[in-house]
Amino acid sequence: MKDYKAYLIDLDGTMYKGDKKIDGSSEFVRYLKSKKLPYIFLTNNSSKTTGQIAEKLIKLGVEATEEQVYTSSIATAEYIKSENSSARVFVIGEHGLYDALENEGLLLVEKDADYVVIGIDREINYEKLTQACLEVRQGAVLLSTNGDIAIPTERGMVPGNGALTAVISVSTRTEPIFVGKPESLIMDRALKRLGYGREEVLMVGDNYNTDIKAGIRAGIDTLMVETGLSSFNDLTDDDVHPTYKCFDLFDWMKKSDGTTY
Repeated sequence: MKDYKAYLIDLDGTMYKGDKKIDGSSEFVRYLKSKKLPYIFLTNNSSKTTGQIAEKLIKLGVEATEEQVYTSSIATAEYIKSENSSARVFVIGEHGLYDALENEGLLLVEKDADYVVIGIDREINYEKLTQACLEVRQGAVLLSTNGDIAIPTERGMVPGNGALTAVISVSTRTEPIFVGKPESLIMDRALKRLGYGREEVLMVGDNYNTDIKAGIRAGIDTLMVETGLSSFNDLTDDDVHPTYKCFDLFDWMKKSDGTTY
């Protein structure tokens, strides 16, 4: 196995499921810290702030700081700021998205926007979608934090942000720019924050279609664990397989250097 110098780590399905910690998550983070290996938690979650996510991890016994959390909302805000620092932004989303945009000093507006940004919004309504469509038809760029069409919950699979984005996209016949995994926008920015080259980083995740494809598309080695959404049995001969496959993070630590718990 390669001697990786930094890690990108998925959250839901890799560190925790809902409000339950996944076995091996806290031990894995302690293992990285003992090796002095930097890591960033990389998530498509746009609804929570970095502080809220770090607080959740800490409550579950996983060591984390706000600076070690990178969300699709932050990547979205940084992208807009780099493209147009004085951009006017119409937003559909929750606290995490608003917080990220405001922290970048972007102007949030109700009309005459340069960008329409959409993240998961569990209080979505027809008027929000209507105004978003009107803004896009008037020339605003449609930007979506992630393309997840369904997300796992305790109730089962429920509509994700990709499904909400599709309403605007279909109505306006406009292709959105997606930011989150598996797209390159979030990967490039997360790598920049880590400060390491692609060949030095390992992407760890449970979801083949987001985490693993993100690593593959970005030219980063990948570790797929079977603790969340995807199963190794789901992979076909036509798929580009992960660099490594382990049942869980305990398995990875044991295979890496014989560490057992």
